[in-house]
Amino acid sequence: MSGDPTDLFERERPRLTALAYRMLGERSLAEDTVQEAWLRWQAVDVATLRSPAAWLTTVTTRLALDALRRAKARRETYVGPWLPEPIAEDAFAPETLAGDLSIALLHVLERLSPDERAAFILREAFDYDYEEIAAVLGKTEAACRKLVSRAKPRLANAQPRFPVDRAMHVNLLERFAAAAVSQDVAALTSLLKEDVISYNDGGGRVAAALNPIRGRDRVLRLYFGLAGKLAWKNRARLTIGQANGEPALFLYEADRLDSIFAIQVEDGAIAAIFNIRNPEKLAHLAGAALH
Repeated sequence: MSGDPTDLFERERPRLTALAYRMLGERSLAEDTVQEAWLRWQAVDVATLRSPAAWLTTVTTRLALDALRRAKARRETYVGPWLPEPIAEDAFAPETLAGDLSIALLHVLERLSPDERAAFILREAFDYDYEEIAAVLGKTEAACRKLVSRAKPRLANAQPRFPVDRAMHVNLLERFAAAAVSQDVAALTSLLKEDVISYNDGGGRVAAALNPIRGRDRVLRLYFGLAGKLAWKNRARLTIGQANGEPALFLYEADRLDSIFAIQVEDGAIAAIFNIRNPEKLAHLAGAALH
């Protein structure tokens, strides 16, 4: 890598932002982290670096680790379930989207320690070898292997055993919306796994269940109740959009984006629903609907 330091950094920025976002689950915080890396980059003699890209990865990861530790303390007092801030498909350069960015995976990454999360992301999303991960984290290769091996079993349920066909994913969302709006109990029951879970993130700013809703019967009551409340307003609109590289359901009230519903699909049915309502997390996605 050679050339003007500013150009070098700007070429790396999308990759660094994608790394920081996977670490933090918040786009604005990821962008702030990369900006801090930029400030540090300006103080370095780039000509002395053997690998500027490796230096930037190390600095960004370590800054993200610090930010994540602070964020975890803040999220412990969050009102209700905390879900990642969704992003539009064009948030990062296409090559940085190869790894899984799904809401389901980012949600379960919260269960990991910061070091486990960093090691897992560098290994699985960015294909770093353990020698490289050890250099980034300042640990031994053996310690990094242990971090990844501890992380994988805890993430298994968030990753489908088989790739989910996009057309089937969209079809499930469309049928879910139609069944909820029409109050069709049989149709909605057929779409949900018996042990389905619904996570609802209002952040204390809008009404949302304060605990995960577990089990098909309780989830049915939740969404039929929501559909009933919206019906009388006669201003609700549901459409399919794109969030985190996957189809998602966008709920509008008049022209205001009210909610985004992402789903986790397992064996052709809905295993989890992620309902993001916190207005702060939706402001940048109002125009992301597909049709």
